[in-house]
Amino acid sequence: MDMVGTYDIPAPRQQVWLALNDPEVLKACLPGCQSFEKTSDTDMKATVVMKIGPVKATFNGNVKLSDIEPARGYRITGEGSGGMAGFAKGGAIVRLEDIPVGTRLTYEAKADIGGKIAQLGARLIDGVAKKMADDFFGAFSARFGPKELTPAEPAAKPGFWSWLMGLWGRMFGTKTA
Repeated sequence: MDMVGTYDIPAPRQQVWLALNDPEVLKACLPGCQSFEKTSDTDMKATVVMKIGPVKATFNGNVKLSDIEPARGYRITGEGSGGMAGFAKGGAIVRLEDIPVGTRLTYEAKADIGGKIAQLGARLIDGVAKKMADDFFGAFSARFGPKELTPAEPAAKPGFWSWLMGLWGRMFGTKTA
């Protein structure tokens, strides 16, 4: 699964950068997130519960940041497995740039999933991923003020959240609940 997305966030780039690296902010914005902790400056672990079609799963996994350019972006990689529900692995490149109304966040992501969730079909998974991306970025943007998050491109491809949830499943492992 490959995804790209662009979101305009009504806040200065440094403020967005700090929020993207704050485990409490990420936990609060990530739907179904039960725990999210930084284990080092570049490593994190998380537990996320999600439902895709008839499969409800708990994803436990690890994420690593690399190619870090403070207030400009980084590369995210992660993997995990969770028994019968499946596995996930993948990564993304996240970039931030100044725009007149705040900060433009762009990402390119790739993820591989397997197991029970992968059998549900790409259309269902992509739809859930898009909704999760919209929910994540809506909550993330709302932290910066009343201006609502807007996709930078009207015909956005499957969202970051979709990719992230697929990535969580692949990277953090899955367990059926």
